[in-house]
Amino acid sequence: MKQTIYVNWGGQNVKLTWMPSAPLPDLDKITSVHGFCFYQNKILLIHVKGRGFNLPGGHVEPGESPEQAFHREAFEEGCVKGQINYLGMIEVNHEENPLFDPDGKYPLIGYQLFYRMEITQCFPFSRRHETVTRIWVEPEEIPYVINDHALILQIMDEALKMA
Repeated sequence: MKQTIYVNWGGQNVKLTWMPSAPLPDLDKITSVHGFCFYQNKILLIHVKGRGFNLPGGHVEPGESPEQAFHREAFEEGCVKGQINYLGMIEVNHEENPLFDPDGKYPLIGYQLFYRMEITQCFPFSRRHETVTRIWVEPEEIPYVINDHALILQIMDEALKMA
């Protein structure tokens, strides 16, 4: 179900709309990819230094598809590989943000894609990249561990339905 919330990101008012199973936007509008990675009925969370626990994910590199980017990020941050399925996307809309910088890093309207991964390979954690640790949590623990916007819980519900 489509849902819209407003969040304060770094002092900026940003409109976020969850769009489950929405068709993919143009690649140049995709700002990041993220996902719920499942292993033995638990969800992988990674701790990025200075940002706390969150889902694996990050930016799409030049020449990558969103799927390739998510596979890379899950491996770099969580040391896991697996099969993925697209869940949907969050539209990140700055049209009502008076502080939006049109010359900045992000578009006026961009998209964060979300996936569900069934982990098929879990490697020893390496700390080679920006993550300092990984943990495995029960789905019901997510609200107590991740400090993020409310849409994350709705996206998790979509991921759990896909099991």
